[in-house]
Order: sequence, then C-alpha cells, then structure tokens
Amino acid sequence: MSMTDLLSVEDIKKAVGAFAAPESFDHRKFFQMVGLKKKSAEDVKRVFHILDKDKSGFIEEEELGSILKGFSADARDLSAKETKTLLAAGDKDGDGKIGVDEFSTLVAES
Repeated sequence: MSMTDLLSVEDIKKAVGAFAAPESFDHRKFFQMVGLKKKSAEDVKRVFHILDKDKSGFIEEEELGSILKGFSADARDLSAKETKTLLAAGDKDGDGKIGVDEFSTLVAES
C-alpha cells in the first residue's frame, strides 16, 4: 500500500509544498492539509505503518526526520529542531519514539 492509496496526490503536493522552506514545518497544519485529519482511525494507522520504514512498530527520531518523504519522495528532510519538536508533540510516554496510538492521537489533536 502506498500513501496515494490513502490520500490524494493533489493534497499531498499542496501540503508538502506549503512546508518546503526550512524550519516551516507545522505538523498540525500539515496533517490537516494532507487530508489525514479527515481519515478514519484505520486509515491513520495505515499511514503510520507506511511511515514506519523499518517496521519496528514505532516511528523513531530518524524516521520522523524524513516524514515528509514518506508522503512524497522529492520532499525535504525536517531539520533537527523540527524533528525534535514533532517528537516532543507525539511522544506521550517519553520513550523517545512514536507508537501507533501516539501517532493517532497526534493526528486527532491537529
């Protein structure tokens, strides 16, 4: 399954393009723009599993840094600051990574 099976190509392009500038990433706005906020809980979990590149059951800091590339291969990497901000927002239990339930909550809070 690919991201475009779940989200529209147009929405992905707009959302990725909106945060092309360094230090501009805002996960709340991004999740809304990309259409993730409107998706079912099951679809949000499917997106999580696409973003979990190493299939560990978690999105670790390294994977978070390339989260935009999970939506569009030609997107930029997040800066270290943006990555840490996203991790802090999503890592509710403080284990240094984001699990599927934490990701679902992060999207729901957007």
